[in-house]
Amino acid sequence: MDDALYFTESHLAVRDMVREFARDHVAPVAGRHDADSTFPWENVKRMADLGLLGIPWSEELGGAGFDTLAYMLAIHEMAKVCASHAITISAHTTLGTSPIVHFGTDAQRRRYVPLLATGTVLGGFGLTEPGAGSDAGGTQTVAVKRGDHFVLNGVKRFITHAGVGEVFIATAVTDPSRGTKGISAFILTKECCDLEAAARVGMGHAPELPAMAGFRAGRKEDKLGWRASDTRELIFEDVEVPAENLLGEEGQGFLNFMRTLDAGRIGIAALSLGIAEGAYEQALRYSTERKQFGQAIVNFQGVAFPLADMATEIEAGKHLTYHAAALAQAGKPFGKEAAMAKLFCSELAMRATIKAVQLHGGYGYTRDYPVERFMRDAKICEIGEGTSEIQRLVISRHLVRELAA
Repeated sequence: MDDALYFTESHLAVRDMVREFARDHVAPVAGRHDADSTFPWENVKRMADLGLLGIPWSEELGGAGFDTLAYMLAIHEMAKVCASHAITISAHTTLGTSPIVHFGTDAQRRRYVPLLATGTVLGGFGLTEPGAGSDAGGTQTVAVKRGDHFVLNGVKRFITHAGVGEVFIATAVTDPSRGTKGISAFILTKECCDLEAAARVGMGHAPELPAMAGFRAGRKEDKLGWRASDTRELIFEDVEVPAENLLGEEGQGFLNFMRTLDAGRIGIAALSLGIAEGAYEQALRYSTERKQFGQAIVNFQGVAFPLADMATEIEAGKHLTYHAAALAQAGKPFGKEAAMAKLFCSELAMRATIKAVQLHGGYGYTRDYPVERFMRDAKICEIGEGTSEIQRLVISRHLVRELAA
């Protein structure tokens, strides 16, 4: 892809900085954190110091002052080395911070965004529930208004940063009679689950944030992939949330979350693209070094042709992803393009990582090479932020509306 089509020199500087950081600090420890299922606190602190947890937000709000394209480049580049590190950036920024930036009051932005954008604390987004996955409108968590506060009860499932985070946006039903128009969003705060690690690295906890009684993280999920990313339940038991923590207007929570997911799909596309490209680069390098029948295996069409297919599809994925990002950055409609990018790149990540493992032969099935981890990390990209089936539904509905127009 011609970089000049989408990127300025500033964008490429961000890309190169993330590439160097991933090579020097992430690659050496990614396998260990995956095997042990441990959160990479030291690297997350380094990412905060580099401004990677607030890339698209203004300097006034504590961010790095870059834009959507720079943000997607960072996710893409990080995922070429470790998807868990990449999703930490993505979930924190798009899901944990952007709803406050886009839908919050000035007071809410001033209070929470600087803490998030600087990486002082981590954030998350509570939408999925045990009975509300693809059917996000099936929210069962409830919020009852009592004077100057709401009382929340319910459970959220598969929440990134549920344990390590301190600021969360969550949906709850405020008017059961109105369907999705009766779902509202709230800003909630709790303590990080690992205060010792937070104190050690100097980030992850803000004593000035009140820990809301009854709001806590549940058990940590033992996952197939993204094992260095923290995923748990969020539990609400008679949590008293001040009325000023209502995010946006009452009843607008579902609509605003759908808008957030549209943007999040570009991030998952970039992450998926990074996994695919990382696997491709590993396979290409291996195939030039591995010898069979007296020559490098890349000389055989059975190896060269899959590499050619991977390279071609990665180029297509880049255009889909950065086209959607450019539309979002320009303030133009991008819902269809985001769904297309997410669908294509997530399924590409699976195809590319399976091919990469195959091209490594028996070695690809061991933890001696990162393609085994890449393959496990790729699968969730077809599920999170809307399954492939949901993406096809979103795209087809856009097509019908466009025809009607």
